Amino acid sequence: MKSLWAGAILSPDLQKVKQNQITLFTKGYEKMIKYDPKSLKAEEFINDEEIRETLKYADEHKDDLELVDQIIEKAKQRKGLSHREASVLLACDNEEKVNEIYDLAEQIKKDFYGNRIVMFAPLYLSNYCVNGCLYCPYHQKNKHIARKKLTQEEVAKEVIALQDMGHKRLAIEAGEDPVNNPIEYILDCIKTIYSIKHKNGAIRRVNVNIAATTVENYRKLKEAGIGTYILFQETYHKESYEYLHPTGPKHNYAYHTEAMDRAMEGGIDDVGIGVLFGLDKYRYEFAGLLMHAEHLEAVHGVGPHTISVPRVKRADDIDPNDFDNSLSDEMFCKIAACIRIAVPYTGMIISTRETPAVREKIIRLGVSQISGGSRTSVGGYCEEERPHDTEQFDVSDNRTLDEVVNWLMGAGYIPSFCTACYREGRTGDRFMSLCKSGQIQNCCHPNALMTLKEFLMDYASEDTRKKGEALIEKEIENIGSEKVKQIVRERLVKIENGERDFRF
Repeated sequence: MKSLWAGAILSPDLQKVKQNQITLFTKGYEKMIKYDPKSLKAEEFINDEEIRETLKYADEHKDDLELVDQIIEKAKQRKGLSHREASVLLACDNEEKVNEIYDLAEQIKKDFYGNRIVMFAPLYLSNYCVNGCLYCPYHQKNKHIARKKLTQEEVAKEVIALQDMGHKRLAIEAGEDPVNNPIEYILDCIKTIYSIKHKNGAIRRVNVNIAATTVENYRKLKEAGIGTYILFQETYHKESYEYLHPTGPKHNYAYHTEAMDRAMEGGIDDVGIGVLFGLDKYRYEFAGLLMHAEHLEAVHGVGPHTISVPRVKRADDIDPNDFDNSLSDEMFCKIAACIRIAVPYTGMIISTRETPAVREKIIRLGVSQISGGSRTSVGGYCEEERPHDTEQFDVSDNRTLDEVVNWLMGAGYIPSFCTACYREGRTGDRFMSLCKSGQIQNCCHPNALMTLKEFLMDYASEDTRKKGEALIEKEIENIGSEKVKQIVRERLVKIENGERDFRF
């Protein structure tokens, strides 16, 4: 009997899985599952055979420079690429063509998102979790990690600390635990976060990164006023996924992979996807990620609002060296560039998992959102010294938010604290239509300048303030409409005089 693992794109450690843990071949499996991007079944829209055929095709055509040129020319139309076309570009190692890909990614990012970088921070609510994920220190069998769950009073203190840094946008995180972290707890936390007004601070948008749940619960999150619902797939390779999630509700590959469809059915307009690079072979994950984006477009008419590109990092009892699928910084940057030209409309997120050097390289290739001053521990923002006892992963960029803002401006970017689109109803298909047409910049560019001004007035160091004022003055001239330019100048004066929260 032929094993389904034969020729599989798996790391050596995953190939060691016990024969009795995963059924490798079962009666009736001889009939191959059909690839269908419009299907609502996980194994049909993320189809293993299609991914393998894609990778084979990419290997066979990576040196076909005529085809590579044709794909690059198609990408220049800013309409995106298929997972197969993008996989050819990712496989191509011709230096000249790779540089063309990088330059195109940079230009496409500018065309859709300008030189703005949206700022956010994660807020860890609880590290109680019933899952057994092999790459996360929150797994249930970890008995020596300190378990903690924030009370609403502690949530308020964390929010005030984040506001005092200058943050306006949060991504809340929590382990999956129906007893300690039920949906009611998450909803209470969201309510608390939105209610806190401290000095000039306010969290204007809460994005949510919690475990896959029901349509009913997604509806409740929508009613609570969340921004984007974010859920990482971790890995699209089904057998690897089931091995890496041996116990707990997250073990169910289909339920997890189909979560975004349920979220959209529940009324959530904006969803964010991503994989944890390093768990399985990056080319397989790359193809699966793009197939997921294609699926959301095909079924809902709206692709992912964001795509995140985290890598496996060291944590409490997790050693990234246990996973044999690590990828170089160079390939990591190439993946980001290929995602940008394949899904030009999506926001792309890079976290403080990465070092300042890597973040500097990858930002120009398509990233539009980054975290700053992040702490990945439960209750970490209230502590003067960064706590490590409840961290989900090691933070590689330990700079303060002010330092990150200063660095971005020095590199020619506009740090943006804008949340206007969510609050003006520019979400889902409305946002995407504006983004794809290039019209979103008419709102986002002036909004970025005004929210940066707020940060400079309320939170910035003297050096950051000076750099910021010079940048704003320069960028005002890049506003196309004279009327808008005048309005922005008037509002900047009002911000100096103490008024806040202007937006287009």
